[in-house]
Amino acid sequence: MTHGKPPRIAVLGAGAVGCYFGGMLARAGAPVTLIAREQHAAAIQRDGLRLHTLAFDERVHVAASSDVARVSAADIVLLTVKTLDTEAAARAAAPHLRPDAVMVSLQNGVDNVERIRSASGIDAVAAVIYVAVAMSGPGAVRHSGRGDIVVGNLPGQRHDLEWIPGVFEGAGVECRISKNIQAELWTKLIINCAYNAVSALTRSRYRGIARDPWTRNVLARAVEEAAAIATASGIELDRPDLVDSVLALGEATMPEATSSTAQDLARGKKTEIDSLNGHVARRGAELGIPTPVNSTLHALVKRLEEAHA
Repeated sequence: MTHGKPPRIAVLGAGAVGCYFGGMLARAGAPVTLIAREQHAAAIQRDGLRLHTLAFDERVHVAASSDVARVSAADIVLLTVKTLDTEAAARAAAPHLRPDAVMVSLQNGVDNVERIRSASGIDAVAAVIYVAVAMSGPGAVRHSGRGDIVVGNLPGQRHDLEWIPGVFEGAGVECRISKNIQAELWTKLIINCAYNAVSALTRSRYRGIARDPWTRNVLARAVEEAAAIATASGIELDRPDLVDSVLALGEATMPEATSSTAQDLARGKKTEIDSLNGHVARRGAELGIPTPVNSTLHALVKRLEEAHA
């Protein structure tokens, strides 16, 4: 896809991740519409988006709505809903999408593109995001680490991706194209399997988890199990030193991060744990490979979900 003018962008499911990336794009002058829950959309319509990052604290003027039909004007739809809402969001968007619109899945988990296609027929672009963000109030997002994107074609896909990095880099968001997006997706899943549940269960930021000898051991075991499942699933991981990389992320790269799982539980919301440690546990059962740490972390978070329901 080529554009003579900046592409129009809709962010579907604009929570913390969607508001951060959509806000960065809008701040750079891109025509963006945030499609969010009514509470957030109303606050953004009234006051603008409060974008508090490591580099600045500003109110960004950006269009906002709670109506999914607003995707109809978009050249690019960034899907940022939680994984448990993937199919419903894809089905809701499909009747309104222009034939030449491109949907990019900025979500956790490794199977969203397949689930989007199965639910709606939309052939989305797979992406991996690294960012530490949280909603700090209606229409307000606080950023505490990283903020970069990796996109790529899954086997069998032939999307033209060359233009996508320029859209984000013009807004100060690093974006690169990967020739092995499956490995990128699994690497991010492995990181999430290490930190998300532990952060939620211990109510800790990543630095504390990575430095404590007890939780360091849990992280290492979770990583080793998930990496074994990836390898058995035919994924060629690019990082042989995954445990060290995961620990370094918590100690140096995103030390102040609190996992999305922790944030969801604190708000009494359903988490994405079924698509994280739960995915590894289910895949391990299918392959006959034990995953005791990931299975335990999944079970404990599910119990907290039920307790808060």
